[in-house]
Amino acid sequence: MPISVEKSLLIIVAVAVTTFSTRAIPFLLFPKDKEIPDSIKYIGKVLPPAVIGMLIIYCFKSVNPFVYSHGLPELIAAVTVIVLHVWKRNNLLSIGVGTVLYMFLIQRVF
Repeated sequence: MPISVEKSLLIIVAVAVTTFSTRAIPFLLFPKDKEIPDSIKYIGKVLPPAVIGMLIIYCFKSVNPFVYSHGLPELIAAVTVIVLHVWKRNNLLSIGVGTVLYMFLIQRVF
């Protein structure tokens, strides 16, 4: 079902304003000359590893070790991501190669 040009433009404007707001609000709330509260520093320190942990759990939640392939494509891709990230320290490279490897494994090998 196609939508009108007006609705399309409204959606684009809404997404742009929301994206800009999420980028600008931290600079408005915490200017350079103002000290960042300890609670925000704590959240900034613990949130990235927590999000990564949740993503790992989400990615492996449906892996059944008792069904053929036994989670091997997921394990091989995950180990590849870890090794590449430790070796190269490049998020795009490790995630990209891991994704392509996983898709190759589930479509061609397993």
